[in-house]
Amino acid sequence: MKSSSTWLACLALSVFLFTSCGGADQKVRVLPIIGNYDIEYKTVDGKEIADTVFPKVPYFEYLNQDSVKITSKSMQGKVWIADFFFTSCPTICPTMTAQMKRLSAMTRDLEKHIQFMSFSIDPERDQPHVLKNYIRRNGITAPNWQFFTGDEDKTHALGVEYFNVFANKDIASEGGYAHSPAFVLVDHAGYVRGVYVGTETAQVDLLEKDLRKLLKHEYKLDISEKN
Repeated sequence: MKSSSTWLACLALSVFLFTSCGGADQKVRVLPIIGNYDIEYKTVDGKEIADTVFPKVPYFEYLNQDSVKITSKSMQGKVWIADFFFTSCPTICPTMTAQMKRLSAMTRDLEKHIQFMSFSIDPERDQPHVLKNYIRRNGITAPNWQFFTGDEDKTHALGVEYFNVFANKDIASEGGYAHSPAFVLVDHAGYVRGVYVGTETAQVDLLEKDLRKLLKHEYKLDISEKN
């Protein structure tokens, strides 16, 4: 596992970059957009204007626990909550799964608006039937929670480059992989709007609060918002 202090420092830098340099994007948001961004310049009415361009999670496709191909396009229209894990993880993954399960129960009233997704970073071992057994062992029944397995290199790149999640092979780490304990909140448009420590109850509670705030204030849904 990557150290929590190092991972949190990287996350703090991402948020700092947004708040200190994102002035070109004038849209008021209840939550920031997180991630590395580009500044593009264009001329409007003879004046050069800077525009902040944030990365979106790109198209992806994976097999789920039922050996069904699921694409990002098929999940459009929902807010996503994602994590990266592996079923044989002996350290943080069991806690992450328990916290995600708790979050899915707390947000049952939002079920039609949100999609939970857990990406395996060890697809060689985590074939669909293994994911299905993992779901059964952990008593997961949420219908809006998919477990994914696919190309390992692409999954690691997807995590690092777009979901702001560190994930890679590391023979020095228990289980053979190092990864951050991140839960990632992604909006309808594919932008990362929050990254939370999925092993900490207070952080997961904050994720629920931010999720409700996002849905109510930016998407004008008539839902309850917790203080």
